[in-house]
Amino acid sequence: MPKKIVVAITGASGSIYAKVLLDKLLAFQHRLDAVGVVMSDNAKDVWKFELGNEDYSKYPFTFYEKNNFYAPFASGSAKFDTMIVCPCSMGTLARIAGGISSDLTSRAADVILKERRRLILVPRETPLSSIHLRNMQVVTDAGGVICPASPSFYSLPPNFEALAATVIDRVLELAGLESGGYEWGNP
Repeated sequence: MPKKIVVAITGASGSIYAKVLLDKLLAFQHRLDAVGVVMSDNAKDVWKFELGNEDYSKYPFTFYEKNNFYAPFASGSAKFDTMIVCPCSMGTLARIAGGISSDLTSRAADVILKERRRLILVPRETPLSSIHLRNMQVVTDAGGVICPASPSFYSLPPNFEALAATVIDRVLELAGLESGGYEWGNP
């Protein structure tokens, strides 16, 4: 069944996760109706710092400015069924948990939650304060999924991208896309 997915990339460290997610969604493009992407300014800066390039601009997805409330996924009637925030900063988590629609990312997350669709947040932060944990609980209670960027090592990943893929494959499964990644007991 074709899907409409929105990807939000925030300024949290972990641009490798966003890159691997976009790479894998590119491979799924034939099974998707639409992929919309929104990046914060900090996300672009962190990508450039951590990955040494601005290759995010080369993906064939539709990119939306962070304050473009005319983006289709800013409304429930556009029927985007899944939103992935990867990586998800603690500030973004707090705005989503508080229902504060101050930018396109937080507005789209609000729409996804109110429409009872899939919201998957991939936080990459440590340690966590009680405020972070409460915000995660609020989002979970509202129907969102918190999938921390905690890579697995039992697949013996040979490089950073393969290590990041252990998280992204799980995220894609949560989004209803079988990624064909490593599964315990099925090498």
